[in-house]
Amino acid sequence: MKFAFITIPAITVILSQFVLKPLMSTIRGRFSIKNIFAYGGMPSSHSALVSSLATTVGILKGFNSSEFAISLFFALIVISDVVGLRGFMTKQGIAINKLIKDLPDELEYKYEIMNESIAHTISQVIIGTLIGVLIPSLILLL
Repeated sequence: MKFAFITIPAITVILSQFVLKPLMSTIRGRFSIKNIFAYGGMPSSHSALVSSLATTVGILKGFNSSEFAISLFFALIVISDVVGLRGFMTKQGIAINKLIKDLPDELEYKYEIMNESIAHTISQVIIGTLIGVLIPSLILLL
């Protein structure tokens, strides 16, 4: 497949973000166009994208190649940040919003309410990673 290192991860993230995420939110009764572009949610498109890239590289270049090692560690860093760093951002958003709500009414309206759901849960990351491994495997091995 020509341009497989670009097209397969792109297909994966498009399916994850624009097909599976709306499907999951519809099943849960919380569908909204806004949710398609929001941070967080099932599945983790970030995890799907980087695991798709690593899987594509592994299949095409070999799982013992330096390219695979680089893409694997890149994926691990991104996945770690999706859970860890964004988890801290979620906690900060909650704390800042509480401070804003504690302000007098005449000052409260001056401050924007922060997003409180930025991080992914472990299950969202696992499902995103599985999608990222499954899609390139189906495309390249079948």
